[in-house]
Amino acid sequence: MPVKVEQLPSPICQLGEGPIWDEESQSLYYVDILGASIHRYDYAAKRTFSATVDGLSPISFIFLVEGRPGEFLLSTGTKLSLISWDGKSTQGKFLKTVARLETENEALQFNDGKVDKQGRLYTGTMLAMGQGDVFDAKVGTLYRYDGIVGGRFHEQKDGIGISNGITWDEETNKMFYIDSSTFDIKQFDVDGKGDLLNEKVLLRFSVHGRNPGFVGDGMTNDTEGNLYVATWGGAMICKINVKTKKIEQEIKLPVSQVTSVAFGGPQLDELYVTTAGTALFDNPQRKWLENERPPNSGSLFRITGLGAKGKGMYKIVLKEKGK
Repeated sequence: MPVKVEQLPSPICQLGEGPIWDEESQSLYYVDILGASIHRYDYAAKRTFSATVDGLSPISFIFLVEGRPGEFLLSTGTKLSLISWDGKSTQGKFLKTVARLETENEALQFNDGKVDKQGRLYTGTMLAMGQGDVFDAKVGTLYRYDGIVGGRFHEQKDGIGISNGITWDEETNKMFYIDSSTFDIKQFDVDGKGDLLNEKVLLRFSVHGRNPGFVGDGMTNDTEGNLYVATWGGAMICKINVKTKKIEQEIKLPVSQVTSVAFGGPQLDELYVTTAGTALFDNPQRKWLENERPPNSGSLFRITGLGAKGKGMYKIVLKEKGK
């Protein structure tokens, strides 16, 4: 079956991000960071439901919570917020602040994040949008959050520009990570506590040290261990063979700002893609080029015919202190 890219019925997001597939409801959840909204694509109904939560902006990611149907964890600035949402109404309800990053730098915000098999959250910070050049600033940090309500964030790596894609190969106990500002993919070993060790560069996108014209963004992998990387400014998904450390396939999309990917569908063999409706950021000139924004930027897309399957996604496990 040939590879097919289709636009799904969905709102146009300013900055669509963070897709996660829920096997129980057969739904894809994702966010619009700049639009401060959460979304659910219903597979059976073939439509997308959207909501906002009063007082929460920006919203960088959304995760389902283990054992708490209808409750979700959102990243809001440098806080993690618990909300309730029925998945259909236009308004979610704030329940409480779960954790807060203790930092003296108020110009930070969480960006991408991912939950591992143990229900722990890995997420990183970056310079908040509008506070300066996010590509040059190296003020971000990658953290592990163990799900303790009111608990701390455990620092894993500092000096980060734009903390982005995260995924794991559980068979080899490797974590793969993208700091978009470095134009590469890094890999780590993960110890028993969840700390990251033995940092290495898996693949460099840069050509002879030069900007390749795009940056790596969100990321996932299939059951064979291949990585699928969204490219901001590249209008494609790169399939990467971890063993050969090479790009095996470039899956073209009709929009430039491809932000993240997640496998879903009844057989977990469909790749869902979020995109941004903002204008194209031209990295070398540091300019926003409004006239280069393709139509339908910010839509949700689905790719079929890849001949690959994903491994499903995990819910965050929240625990009260002392329990």
